[in-house]
Amino acid sequence: MSVETADCIHIQGLELPVRIGVPDEERAGWQTLQADITLRLLGRCEDMQDDLSKTVDYAAVALDLRTLAAVRPRQLIETLASEIASFLLSEYAIASVSIQLRKRILPGCDFVAVSLTRP
Repeated sequence: MSVETADCIHIQGLELPVRIGVPDEERAGWQTLQADITLRLLGRCEDMQDDLSKTVDYAAVALDLRTLAAVRPRQLIETLASEIASFLLSEYAIASVSIQLRKRILPGCDFVAVSLTRP
């Protein structure tokens, strides 16, 4: 199945509590990032036969990502986005993942974001 035609699960606006930022003072406090995650499935939805074990448990994904984000401070959202992608690809049966990670930090703009896709 090509990426263009893959069945997907989308997790939109997942809140991730983190300690992140380049200055030490910024990393000292907790912030909430937002993540949009697209998991491209290995199979087709109709082949899952209403069986959770044949798909990706998105509640488990959300819990795992909150734990991963909170485990240690980081300077860059790029680092966290890459770690999220690597984790999801290693822990879940998915074909690929796309992530947009948003941080509300700059005055005068809604957010700064990093986007990536990994096969």
